[in-house]
Amino acid sequence: MATAAINLALVKPSPFSVPKAQNPSKLRVFTLRCSSATANAVSDLSERPWKTSDARLVLEDGSIWRAKSFGASGTQVGEVVFNTSLTGYQEIITDPSYAGQFVLMTNPQIGNTGVNFDDEESRQCFLGGLVIRSLSISTSNYRCAETLGDYLAKRNIMGIYDVDTRAITRRLRQDGSLIGVLSTEETKTDEELLEMSRSWDIVGVDLISGVSCKTPHEWVDKTNSEWEFMSKRKDGEAFRVVAYDFGIKSNILRRLASYGCKITVVPSTWPASETLKMKPDGVLFSNGPGDPSAVPYAVETVKQILGKVPVFGICMGHQLLGLALGGTTFKMKFGHHGGNHPVRNLRTGDVEISAQNHNYAVDPKSLPDGVEVTHVNLNDGSCAGLAYPARNIMSIQYHPEASPGPHDSDYAFREFIELMKRVKVNA
Repeated sequence: MATAAINLALVKPSPFSVPKAQNPSKLRVFTLRCSSATANAVSDLSERPWKTSDARLVLEDGSIWRAKSFGASGTQVGEVVFNTSLTGYQEIITDPSYAGQFVLMTNPQIGNTGVNFDDEESRQCFLGGLVIRSLSISTSNYRCAETLGDYLAKRNIMGIYDVDTRAITRRLRQDGSLIGVLSTEETKTDEELLEMSRSWDIVGVDLISGVSCKTPHEWVDKTNSEWEFMSKRKDGEAFRVVAYDFGIKSNILRRLASYGCKITVVPSTWPASETLKMKPDGVLFSNGPGDPSAVPYAVETVKQILGKVPVFGICMGHQLLGLALGGTTFKMKFGHHGGNHPVRNLRTGDVEISAQNHNYAVDPKSLPDGVEVTHVNLNDGSCAGLAYPARNIMSIQYHPEASPGPHDSDYAFREFIELMKRVKVNA
């Protein structure tokens, strides 16, 4: 249907068109011209100058959340978890431990500092998608290299915004982590997306093999001097460490290197016999995504190394150590994801503000005698650290390199160094 448009114009009158008045100063003359235009001529006026909802998040509980898309387009399935960090979204989206998951940020505004290429925690983004309340329309940071939307689009990662993240977070806290489907495809019905969410599961899936490196390599980079917080670097004896890559974050390796370690990173499937041939002073079992019981090959590798060299487990490595020692793990209701989790060190009584990212935990009651629980999460009392002094084992369930406290947990690397030193002296 044609749309009429009124065109108003003030036209300066001709001196010959109007009789001269006795008091011209009080006389105002104008001509009103009206014209109409078809819909084709003004079609641009009907277009909205803002983005409309073009994406859906469909959860397995049947709820459907309309949103706006950014980053990549398409359809993706994953487990929805919420992260309570206020900052650090770039470290989060490049953390391999989020493989197979959609990360919902509880902090409302995301993207205001853009992204840079120094803060990446791995070689690529492994998460399934990003869910946020408000996407910043501008960036302001001296290190910003590109916008968050452009960054995700280039890496084929989906994102949605203008969705009620508080309501979804309450649902996840009440019902636990839920499988969801993100889609920008209008051809797919809500029923089809719901069926996808209900037919996919993350439990029992080996996610480690998809994020691990494929070949061994040496790591030499230390923490950049601009960010180094140790007042003095001790140039003492260097310890050789073999780091198993179950989805390792780069900053873990940087911190070890800053403490003087010579590091060889090996794939998740690297045989224990080959590791022992390298005669390391210690072995690190890294963080990683998913269910620890889904990777029995990794548990077997850990078993074969225990007692032969000092070991340090972080996050997934902590869980694998628990299984290798004969304990059990369980899936938490909604896990721990964020940079503000309080942890008590039971040996010192100190409370650390830690960064955490895991959906599974070790059941301390299932562990054999001699294994000591060294840390507990103060939010729910779950096991956050283990030690087995008789076999030179230490582990923590959180990320000592992430520095949200800002450096409350960095001492864990120093303790690993001291453990290797004691064993070497007593050998």
